[in-house]
Amino acid sequence: MKSTTTTALVAAGALLVGGIATAAFMKSGNSADPVTAAQPRPTLDTTPLANDGAASDAVPVDAPRGLEYADVVKVDPLTKKEKAYATVIGTEPVRETSTTQTPHEVCQDVVVQERLPERDGNVGGTVAGAVIGGLLGNQVGGGNGKKAATAAGAVAGGVIGNQVDKRHVGGRVVNRTERQCHTETATSESTKVTGYNVTYRNEDGTTGTMRMASKPGTRIAMGTTDAVTGYNVTYRYDGVEKTVKMDNKPASDRLPVVDGQLVTQTAAVSN
Repeated sequence: MKSTTTTALVAAGALLVGGIATAAFMKSGNSADPVTAAQPRPTLDTTPLANDGAASDAVPVDAPRGLEYADVVKVDPLTKKEKAYATVIGTEPVRETSTTQTPHEVCQDVVVQERLPERDGNVGGTVAGAVIGGLLGNQVGGGNGKKAATAAGAVAGGVIGNQVDKRHVGGRVVNRTERQCHTETATSESTKVTGYNVTYRNEDGTTGTMRMASKPGTRIAMGTTDAVTGYNVTYRYDGVEKTVKMDNKPASDRLPVVDGQLVTQTAAVSN
């Protein structure tokens, strides 16, 4: 009895499935035989199952490449004009000495001796000689002869006295004060600072000396200089050349590349 019931259920199910399929075919308007019509080919689902533990052997394109290097092709410094200064390390004043000569008059009172003027030879000696000669002539003869002798003696005495007076070189010597002046030249020297010899040190460590008109402070201007602000670095990686700006000059002729990314922060080297 049980077996008969099961068989009936299976048959009913088959009829139900067959009816649904026939209805679907008829609805689509296809006149082909539902049994012999070509059925669509199933699509292969290649998606692995959730519990499929198999791993693919293919490597992704963006997989990490590790540490590599790019070759440095060219390094061009980038510069700009800046004021240059040097540090003052010593100053020495430069002095100049000049000599000046100034003429001036010098006066002083001097005591001098002076001989008084001699007699002129016409008064004193002549008179004295005439008197003496007259007296002597008066002693000679008498009467008119005596008078003549007196006159002759006076004349002769006057002539003799005059000659004696002319030959007299005496005269009294006296002292007197007179102001005497003469010109003298005064010499004077003066010293003044005309500049400074300045010793300085440049930023690169070199030193030098220059003459300046005035004393400087702690540093002096040295014009302008080309200050390096960075570097344009041309490099080759994977056969392609590119240029990147770097703050420091590359330390070697290669730049590190990590996972395809260029590392620009490298150690700086002196110019």
